[in-house]
Amino acid sequence: MSVGRLIASRTAMFCCDMQDKFRPSIRHFPAILSNANRMLQSAKLLDIPLVVTEQYPKGLGSTCSELDIDHCSINCPKTKFSMVVPEVKAYLEEKGTRKSIVLFGIEAHVCVQQTAIDLLTLGYDVHVIVDATSSRTDTDRVFAFQRMRQAGVFLTTSESMILTLAGGSDHPQFRDLQRIIKTEAQDTKLLSFPTL
Repeated sequence: MSVGRLIASRTAMFCCDMQDKFRPSIRHFPAILSNANRMLQSAKLLDIPLVVTEQYPKGLGSTCSELDIDHCSINCPKTKFSMVVPEVKAYLEEKGTRKSIVLFGIEAHVCVQQTAIDLLTLGYDVHVIVDATSSRTDTDRVFAFQRMRQAGVFLTTSESMILTLAGGSDHPQFRDLQRIIKTEAQDTKLLSFPTL
């Protein structure tokens, strides 16, 4: 049984469909965007491969300009809901030692959930960043987190994940990571839902 131990050198980060057209309809979008940016900055500092997808970008636009994805290893348009499209699967196979996936984005109950289940099926440990993941409704969001947890996904927060990947204050990038988390993560109202 996996306990979800994370090591940066064996981890990849997945940013799911953080696109402009979703901005008006996703619950807590500004906070989700801010917390997602914390993850992206950390991936860059820790040299963690970043996979970015965009759902039907022709109609839904590109990844929000506030997000720094210049360092992404693969940026893949898709029409399937899961991020595990052939290009992404091939990339993961190429990076064979990356057995843990840190996943965040939108929507929790569709693309994030289907990605998580596909990755679990392929034998990866999956960690979803709950304060950087949302849906159009809080109901869909909360039940998606429950469904993913039941399937074996580890749920955590952006700050917890950043510090876990650092491993300790002796990490060479710790001061830079500390600057990222110095400002508290934006509140995404998850504590309103006692079932989580």
